[in-house]
Amino acid sequence: MEQKKHVDDLHHLYTGWLKDLSFYKDELGTFSKRLEEVVTQNNKTEILAQVEHFQNQFIRQNELIDVMKHNYNQKELELVSNVIANPIASDRVIYQEPTDLKEEFATFERIYREMKVEFESFLSKIL
Repeated sequence: MEQKKHVDDLHHLYTGWLKDLSFYKDELGTFSKRLEEVVTQNNKTEILAQVEHFQNQFIRQNELIDVMKHNYNQKELELVSNVIANPIASDRVIYQEPTDLKEEFATFERIYREMKVEFESFLSKIL
């Protein structure tokens, strides 16, 4: 069953996702710095292979974050456009909940958490 949402609810949903994505992007920057430390302390082939694996994962996660941020900002702009076009009735308009975006964000978070656990496990073994 699809849920209906008011414009304020969707606004809070999108801005919440955008804040979370900004946090994840910052955290990936911290992870990348940790990888640099690993490289300066270890030059074993198996360690460097793991470093490359995580570098690739971090690059991919950053790319996904950028795409998702763009999509959520576009949805936010659509809401603003609708409110500007219908200022009197904007507080009574009901929208479909973006279930596809909600699932996309949940999937992203699950994969991100798995990657983070794997990375932390890797760090705990070598440091």
